[in-house]
Amino acid sequence: MKSGRLLACAAVLCLTGAFSTARAADAGWSAPACGKEPAAPAVDSSSVAKYNASVDAVTAYEKAARTYNACVTTAAAREQAAISAQAKARIDQVQQGSVAVQQRISGHFTKLTADLKAGAARFSHP
Repeated sequence: MKSGRLLACAAVLCLTGAFSTARAADAGWSAPACGKEPAAPAVDSSSVAKYNASVDAVTAYEKAARTYNACVTTAAAREQAAISAQAKARIDQVQQGSVAVQQRISGHFTKLTADLKAGAARFSHP
């Protein structure tokens, strides 16, 4: 029974840890530097020996899946940071262009207001 609990616990931990890896793969993104995603083993409970071998296989899978998932998570974070930096640079460029337009238009309004006041002053004093 103890090995049965171990298997159940290992399977749950593996599924939980590998969830984000599966979602990343499903989304069409991959982390080639992490290698190939480990394949989940089949559990054979047709005999005690085969069951015990399955527990060992699941334990090995858990270790490999956690290592792979950690690599994928790190690679994704690195790529997301690079994308964010690129987006920030582009946003800054757009912001600078927008501010330049606003300053230019403000300058035009200031000059036009001054020119209109000067013109009005010429006509106000006969």
